[in-house]
Amino acid sequence: SLRPLALLSAALLLSACVTTNATVLNKSMTRPPIPKDSVVIYTSADKVPGKYDEVAVLNSKGDEGMTDERKMYESMRSQAAKLGANGVILQETKDPGTGSKVAHVLIGTSSNRHGKSVAIYVWPAATTATSSR
Repeated sequence: SLRPLALLSAALLLSACVTTNATVLNKSMTRPPIPKDSVVIYTSADKVPGKYDEVAVLNSKGDEGMTDERKMYESMRSQAAKLGANGVILQETKDPGTGSKVAHVLIGTSSNRHGKSVAIYVWPAATTATSSR
């Protein structure tokens, strides 16, 4: 039967995905969703041009062998866009440790890359933020 092969293929596809969850910091800061291409990624808070509000903390993870930073950042960008945040400040990306990588090879356990960031709303220059950096 092809069913076991289909289930294995589905499991491999899901393990290749990056997932990002959001912890909303202030529900009043969420806005209608925007296109993910409108979300700017900043490497640090001092690169944000002007006042901003923090909307949510984003935590991402994906299989280390199938996930690169670009996929992780795209997942963060998509989650921020759903919350109406127009920016993401990167905080840290961690690759799995050696022990996790060895276990992944020997017994097939998951070896995940993790990323943390903050979804923000950057205010237009003529507007005042409710809380600034």
